[in-house]
Amino acid sequence: MNIIPVPRVAVIVVAAGSGTRLGASAPKAFVGIDEHSILRHALDGVASAPSAQVVVVVPAGREGDARTEAEAAFGDRSDLVSVVTGGETRQRSVAAGLAALWADVECVLVHDAARALTPPAVFARVIDEVMRSRAGVVPARPVVDTLKRVDGAVVTAAVDRSPLVAAQTPQGFPRELLATAYADAVDEHTDDAALFAAAGHRVRTVAGDDLSFKITTPADLDRARHLLTPSRAASVVPRIGTGTDVHAFGGDGPLRLAGLEWPGESGLSGHSDGDAVAHAIVDAVLAAAGLGDIGTHFGVDRPEYAGATGTVFLRRVRDLVAEAGYAIGNVSVQVQANRPRMAGRRVEAESVLSDALGAPVAVSATTTDGLGFTGAGDGVQATAVALVYPLR
Repeated sequence: MNIIPVPRVAVIVVAAGSGTRLGASAPKAFVGIDEHSILRHALDGVASAPSAQVVVVVPAGREGDARTEAEAAFGDRSDLVSVVTGGETRQRSVAAGLAALWADVECVLVHDAARALTPPAVFARVIDEVMRSRAGVVPARPVVDTLKRVDGAVVTAAVDRSPLVAAQTPQGFPRELLATAYADAVDEHTDDAALFAAAGHRVRTVAGDDLSFKITTPADLDRARHLLTPSRAASVVPRIGTGTDVHAFGGDGPLRLAGLEWPGESGLSGHSDGDAVAHAIVDAVLAAAGLGDIGTHFGVDRPEYAGATGTVFLRRVRDLVAEAGYAIGNVSVQVQANRPRMAGRRVEAESVLSDALGAPVAVSATTTDGLGFTGAGDGVQATAVALVYPLR
């Protein structure tokens, strides 16, 4: 008979969140990515990491579902897994997990189930560093976006990102120090490393992983689904998407269209700058890559994009498509409007749009012979077609 040694490491998988921002009818951890739930994918990663006791913390009423997922992920090692009911806050849920640890555990990792694609190597790095340093350990990635300090929608200052990192999970700690920090904690903290540091303990970092992103919004879920779609990686067939956008004249400020500013023309209304040409391109590229639409990624529920220019959208969609494993081949976009006159600035517009998107953009324009809202001069419409192809 094979005797499994008692692990010195435990992983608390926090899966008790409601997932409100995901817009799902079920708790987030039980939402499907493909044929499996977020929780199942998270447990698959834990099962492939160094052997550990595993405590899964779930909402009340979901204990049986979690047990089923654990048995599927761990198979004949499912005795390593226990399921407990979470509390009203994340901190109380982790405390419930700590209370279920075996006596021999020395190192505790706390992992968000929402980071469902975290590679096993990240777990190993965290465990090794906790055992070596006896400090708290956080996997981290560099901050790549330009950061701004704002007051409402007004930018007040730039933020130096060089000393900043983005924290991920699993976060690891010496068991006794973490248990004491939790027992003494009075305030709520954003993560376990913050609670641990507030108790006066050191926290170190190790390399995280781009796959350890947190599934929080529908756009995150789309990204996870595409990363897990076998046909995406295997196929070499290009994909085509179409997009269209319409904006009415009447916005504040100057007209911005096709990535250019048009002095003397009325602005277009919209949550951002109303650049219908750039927005149609974004929709077409997202559709080609199967990543939803412009509202999914840049909608009115994203205040950071209020007033943003179309070129900001194009640069971001270029990154989203690359993260999903695609490259943009080219885009063709047609502007339907009586004004402004595109002919004299068409080459300039193509240059700006192509530079922001990182792929060739061809621009054409037409009027509608006085028909419809564009013919009446009430607004601008644009239609785009994009081609993307999978990276090998």
